Amino acid sequence: MRYAGIDIGSRTIELVVLKDLEIIEKRQTDTGFDPMTRAGELLDGLEYDRILATGYGRNLFEISFDAPTVTEIKAYGVGAGSLFHNVGTILDIGGQDTKAIALNENGKITKFEMNDRCAAGTGKFLEIMARSLGYTIDQFGTEALKATKNLQINSMCTVFAESEVTSLVAKGEDPQEIALGLHRSVVRRAVGMLKRVSADNDIVFAGGVAKNPCIRRLLEETLKRQVLVPEDPQMVGALGAALLAGENK
Repeated sequence: MRYAGIDIGSRTIELVVLKDLEIIEKRQTDTGFDPMTRAGELLDGLEYDRILATGYGRNLFEISFDAPTVTEIKAYGVGAGSLFHNVGTILDIGGQDTKAIALNENGKITKFEMNDRCAAGTGKFLEIMARSLGYTIDQFGTEALKATKNLQINSMCTVFAESEVTSLVAKGEDPQEIALGLHRSVVRRAVGMLKRVSADNDIVFAGGVAKNPCIRRLLEETLKRQVLVPEDPQMVGALGAALLAGENK
């Protein structure tokens, strides 16, 4: 039997197919302006017996493809738990939301927080800030790590922060120092969420922002905890959905 999980996020869509609990297929695409068309393209030619959808677009997928759904919180809990045994805390920073999830020793969700009301502290925030400094999103974290001092960024609102960055650039401040200040502002927000939900255990860091080396380092330095990043951090939700599709057969 083949079980598929699809995670329809605000920026990207991920798809995982399992056979005998082994990943046999992974696919990813940009969400774009028509996520259901993009989802259909990912599924084209794919063989599976059951599919489960998660992510912000899961309800649209349920209507369009007559498929069951699962919340992102549960999908990420199951996906991260399958990759790292005895995981206690999960941090997911995606395109437009941030999730902090605490699990008990049996892998059950005990508490969570989710910021999905604005782009502050998310991948979209970092993307806009990188562009305002002339960096690509792939360069942004690496350049921030080269900074020798930290500039305080006071606003987490994307619009106000962009204006603050523009002002700092006009004053001749080093872009690397500004970049580090922006990364620290994202980490402060994430750490606040983590401290409200979790104990002093290791953190599994998922989502596209987990690829950012500066965010990873700052999290470890601030929390004094190990940050575990999956090989493919954007696939965690889709993996969890695929595992749940197998459980609910």
